[in-house]
Amino acid sequence: MYKVLSLVDCFLVVGIALFLAGCSGGKSGHEAASDAEKPALIKPTKAKAERITTRPANLMGTVFVAEYHHIRAGKGEMFRTPKQFREDLENYYSLGFRPVLASEFLANKMPLPPGASPIVITFDDSMPTQLQLEPDGSVSPDCAVGIWQAFAKEHPDFPVHATFYVLADHLWTTNEVDPRKAKLVLSLGCELANHTIHHPQLRRLTDAKVKWELATANDKLEELGQALPVSLALPYGVFPKNRKILKGFDWKGKHVSFTGVFLSGAGPARSPNDPKFNALRVPRILATTVPFGLDYWLKKLKDGQLRPLQMPYVQP
Repeated sequence: MYKVLSLVDCFLVVGIALFLAGCSGGKSGHEAASDAEKPALIKPTKAKAERITTRPANLMGTVFVAEYHHIRAGKGEMFRTPKQFREDLENYYSLGFRPVLASEFLANKMPLPPGASPIVITFDDSMPTQLQLEPDGSVSPDCAVGIWQAFAKEHPDFPVHATFYVLADHLWTTNEVDPRKAKLVLSLGCELANHTIHHPQLRRLTDAKVKWELATANDKLEELGQALPVSLALPYGVFPKNRKILKGFDWKGKHVSFTGVFLSGAGPARSPNDPKFNALRVPRILATTVPFGLDYWLKKLKDGQLRPLQMPYVQP
């Protein structure tokens, strides 16, 4: 197993010179924010840990945050077939990615083995093809969770570990809400996060209505068993007219805040170690074959045109 080291501990183990030689600047054009947290590094405690890749350490590299909707055949950029989703998992694994939650990424506390890169896999809109149950309560093998569970059986170091940006009034169903589903994803080590109640374009709403959408969604997530605070994925990637709301507000005696805010359909994100990392404006890569979708960015990575955030390998 692994434990998280502080940056100072890492310097003592690998040496300042080696650490600096392994880092490089990210290549993203997003807004600047406050200083990022110190990077979370990994050290094997007993037996020598297997190195995931031979890539050099790069704590300033880019991060893939993948955005999925329908897991079925269909036209348009919101569809990824079950076969394509399985191929995505295979690509992530072979490229040295291992899954982390959006909350882990935002906190810069990613429980990764040495030599691995983080992949943040997110699902929007509570689409039924993301999670379906059979009559006996088992997960359907053709939905996203079922496909991932089958993959995880073959690759135990790539568990079902995703962030679901849900519409809490209809969780993965076109009929009534099934509370078993929320309990299931949480028991797997996934998390639920805020995507509003009605999926509106927030810039078209008054401040009061924006606050209602966000606060009500948070209340429902808490009722489902999700600990707060959580992150927010903006519907359509559209900000409200008053962006200050996203920094936190008071609502019916509670303070509503978010650990981060995610966009829709862009490129790789900055590393949380990057001083220009902005937790309130994090891009996601749309899982699609259209230009600048997931296939495009994976190809750039395979061609050596991108350097991902890469955990150092520390000798035991």
